[in-house]
Amino acid sequence: MAARRILVTGAVGFIGFQLSRRLLLNGWEVVGIDNLNDYYSVTLKEARLKVLCSFPGFTFHRLDVSERQSVDLLFKTETLGRESPVIHLAAQAGVRYGMINPSAYIQSNIIGFFNLIEACRTANVPHFIYASSSSVYGGNQQLPYSPKDNVDHPVSFYAATKKSNELIAHVFASSYGLPVTGLRFFTVYGPWGRPDMSYFLFTKAILAGEPIQVFNFGDMQRDFTFVDDIVDGLVSLIDRPPRANPLWDAMDPDPGSSWAPYRVYNIGSHSPVPLMEFIATIENALGKKAIIEMQPMQTGDVKATYADIEDLRHEVGFNPKVSIEQGIPKFVEWYLDYYQNGA
Repeated sequence: MAARRILVTGAVGFIGFQLSRRLLLNGWEVVGIDNLNDYYSVTLKEARLKVLCSFPGFTFHRLDVSERQSVDLLFKTETLGRESPVIHLAAQAGVRYGMINPSAYIQSNIIGFFNLIEACRTANVPHFIYASSSSVYGGNQQLPYSPKDNVDHPVSFYAATKKSNELIAHVFASSYGLPVTGLRFFTVYGPWGRPDMSYFLFTKAILAGEPIQVFNFGDMQRDFTFVDDIVDGLVSLIDRPPRANPLWDAMDPDPGSSWAPYRVYNIGSHSPVPLMEFIATIENALGKKAIIEMQPMQTGDVKATYADIEDLRHEVGFNPKVSIEQGIPKFVEWYLDYYQNGA
């Protein structure tokens, strides 16, 4: 039997890399695209790409999803269509960077998203899965966050673009019947992670004997989710395109589902961790104490995140397995090995 083919955008990003590697190990043929931008270390992205290129089933195209002609040509060149699901992870990441360079988010997260989903519609792909974010919950303070909550009050430009993705996806599901699934990721961490994320910055600074900045004076919680658990959830959804919700009530609408083939899920650990406890876990893994500089809350940030994952658990049996006590040492082991080998 011929291997199945799948398109993964953002394939050499953190989650895209780990997902692509899992799919390749599972026997898929993966068409990966990425623009290898310099938002963070291109060297790290190239190292991920080198790993993926060691698999015979991997094909890579360097392109930017904001370039419509390039996206359309890719679908024709790779003959992507009815048998080829698509997982769209390419995006301009980062909450704080959006306050400095919002146009980058419009190009990648809005125009790029439209280009990709329109190409999927034209090619009649069987399932379009895309990355949303826990940041869409914005000013909500009711915990845990539920896909049934209203998310109309974002507090960052990044969050606004991700909410926009969900709205655009619903139009494609309701107007064209394209099956679309959005996943709101909750603070993903692990080996091969993003250098702009807090756990990466903390590890680097602690090893160098430099201070770390701890915002809101340490009074924060995050639903830290190990990347392997995220990949488990993504893989389990590929062959589960959403169906219309027969119980959807226009007088009492559920934002997480629809009369159309559209679903939005939280994907997290369902176990928020106090920031100071998270830092202590990194200290323990490194065998070295942090020098801490307490700082006020930053613009666009939120005090706590906590994922209600019941819908995803019901749909595919999603059950996160990796605690921070297990996951942080795995990250630290990778970090020490990667950087001690001269990267």
